[in-house]
Amino acid sequence: MEKSGIETRWLAVVNPNAGVKKCQRDWKKIALLLEKHQVNFHAVFTEKRGHAIELTKEYIEKGFRKIISVGGDGTLNEVVNGVFRQTCCVTTDISIAVISVGTGNDWVRTFNIPNDYSKSIALIVKEDTFIQDAGMVSFANGPGMNSRYFINMAGLGFDGLVAQKTNADKDLGRANPLVYFKNIFLSLFTFNSVPTRIVVDNTEMHHYIFSAGVGIGQFNGGGMKQAPNAIPNDGLFDLTLIKDMSKWAVIANVNRLYNGTIGKHKKVDLHKGRQIIIEPETPVLMEADGESLGQSPFTFTVIPKSLRVVINKEKLFTNTSS
Repeated sequence: MEKSGIETRWLAVVNPNAGVKKCQRDWKKIALLLEKHQVNFHAVFTEKRGHAIELTKEYIEKGFRKIISVGGDGTLNEVVNGVFRQTCCVTTDISIAVISVGTGNDWVRTFNIPNDYSKSIALIVKEDTFIQDAGMVSFANGPGMNSRYFINMAGLGFDGLVAQKTNADKDLGRANPLVYFKNIFLSLFTFNSVPTRIVVDNTEMHHYIFSAGVGIGQFNGGGMKQAPNAIPNDGLFDLTLIKDMSKWAVIANVNRLYNGTIGKHKKVDLHKGRQIIIEPETPVLMEADGESLGQSPFTFTVIPKSLRVVINKEKLFTNTSS
């Protein structure tokens, strides 16, 4: 530690349960690779949901300014929430890197960060950073309202229901692409489009909504390109509204979600805005960065250029805001 009290080491926030305990099995290998690449680090391990928020906040207050999220999108989401909830420095004083050991790994897709441990650690050594936007969403949680920060994308309606089912499977030790698709199929026959009031900045609209994605990054759901035009540092959310689409049309157009052409479907609207209000007539569920949170109503607010992240500079997408 330097005399100023600022740590020079990286803090590795490790979620042993990530990837259905893949992180627990692989941690020794990851630690050896960090040492091989001469990354000076201190590791802490999460023990429950929300623990990474507490650990991140605690260790930032102890002087750490460089954090490696070792886990999936949910672990990264908790680290981000810890960064925003500490009060001893501005958020961009902290660098966040990711070693992906999750099941979705969607945030890293936008930045072309490899899932290969050694290659992602090599990027940490280079320490090339990028300052991206973050989002904050307020939502119902029991009798009151709550809020959560997110780094990649929030999904609601059908997406929120699928996430709830999938996260319940993860808690039981079941998580793979087949489980996710099973939950998509089952949710198709239990979820119905909901009449919804949507306000994007000063523009109000009313639609029957099947699903909505509020994106900073481009990907969610383990590789679905639901916000194909999202630019992570333009100060705007990308809103993808999937309107009242039949169940069979949803199945027939899943490929559009993966190849980035979902916005070309006549039942899909794309919008950009700094603040988005979504108020369905009947409650719907929401997830942010894959984490099941709460239910409607929702208010999304963008926090421009507020997170410093370690990226793959050699393969950084070109449509960034200067």
